[in-house]
Amino acid sequence: MGSIQNKPHALCIPAPAQGHINPMLKVAKILHSKGFHITFVNTEFNHQRLLRSQGSDALDGLPSFCFETIPDGLPPPENPDETQVFPFVWKSMDETCLGPFKSLITKLNASSTPVTCIVADLFMGFTHDAARELDIPEIVFWTSGVGALISVHEYPKLLERGLVPREESSFLAKEDLDTMIDCVPTMSGMRVKDLPTFVRKTSPGDEYMLQALCLQVERAKRASAIIFNTFYELESDLLDMLSSIFPPCYGVGPLKLLEKKIDESVACIKSNLWKEENSCLQWLESKQKSSVIFVNFGSSTVMSHEHLLEFCWGLSKSNSPFLWIIRPDLVDGKSVLLPPEFLAETSDRGMLASWCPQEQVLNHPSVGGFLTHSGWNSSIESISSGVPMICWPFFADQQTNCWSCCNKFGVGMEIAYDVKRDEVAKLVIELMNGDKGKEMRKNAIDWKNKAEKACASPFGTSIVNLEKVIHLLQASPN
Repeated sequence: MGSIQNKPHALCIPAPAQGHINPMLKVAKILHSKGFHITFVNTEFNHQRLLRSQGSDALDGLPSFCFETIPDGLPPPENPDETQVFPFVWKSMDETCLGPFKSLITKLNASSTPVTCIVADLFMGFTHDAARELDIPEIVFWTSGVGALISVHEYPKLLERGLVPREESSFLAKEDLDTMIDCVPTMSGMRVKDLPTFVRKTSPGDEYMLQALCLQVERAKRASAIIFNTFYELESDLLDMLSSIFPPCYGVGPLKLLEKKIDESVACIKSNLWKEENSCLQWLESKQKSSVIFVNFGSSTVMSHEHLLEFCWGLSKSNSPFLWIIRPDLVDGKSVLLPPEFLAETSDRGMLASWCPQEQVLNHPSVGGFLTHSGWNSSIESISSGVPMICWPFFADQQTNCWSCCNKFGVGMEIAYDVKRDEVAKLVIELMNGDKGKEMRKNAIDWKNKAEKACASPFGTSIVNLEKVIHLLQASPN
């Protein structure tokens, strides 16, 4: 790595899921706008999905922004567009990808622009071994909520206190979920049910995910820094706590605001694994300001047919205009079948789409509320758009994000997992027209203004943090 390069070369590798690919691509674009050569590494499976959704030439890139692939170690599924089960593909990559990843770096190092630094999703723990062996600086990107990372780090304390199951095959009783947590700093007021599902081990697969995550968190302590898609003003207490334990922890978001400053040459590169239906933006043009409830449960949430019906009739009873994103695989193990009566009753005020440009939707003046699964990408996008939320968390870090939005940020209301149509209608009406909704909207707009200030040059906290990260990535290897 001793040769002098005109540009630093960042190898960016996300975890193989939509909610990880999207923010990593934003980071890559931002670094490119700061003078970095970029190689973006997807799995072969997701690379092919992107080509089908975005077009065969969508990832041709530029001479200074290239795409490469590594295998995920799994046999190809029957349906080439299915959403992979994340713990399975993650386990496979952890066991098989170190060799292919090092081979890719060797290939790139033989080119005119050798790799000078790595930006890796925390889940991609094999990259740490490659970075150490090849003496390359590495930054780790945690794409979930900050509170979820703290929960993983504090797991031994939770286990010691008996707040999470000790045995691999055991699960918490329902009454245990309402136990207050008082042993996780900066998160007082949380209940056990607000911990990430993999910390509570709500399903057999969570045991592997938790143990592997604990290992990756320890590996991350060897990185040059950890970055988050958040801004300091929003989560200063959590970031300060983490920085006392880990390498420097920097909020460099909201990434969607920093992304506005990139050059146009890479702005057109997209990362959605589903084809977007842009007609929903035209539909929103016909609606009054802040009148539409936007409904989207993300890229991985699945629900029962019964819950789908409860959401249907709850939206119907609310009488609010709605834009609802319904993926083909939204219902667990079944096709999505909506009642003809629901479609007829809401035809004049509802629109359904299979996928959409979510950031544009949330920024549209007609959107006044967001019914969400509380994934962190959706949460921070909603906050930075000034849009309050109804939160229906499904798994992973979503419960913790929901708690933060509802109890710390003041921009959300939680809906029970066993959702009922009357509760859906009540919360939508409150969000869109009630006093609580007005208060949350005011809070959301306040956070939006603070987010914009954090991303304003030259002294916004996220701008300053980004410059610190760039300095670390440009540092010479030890």
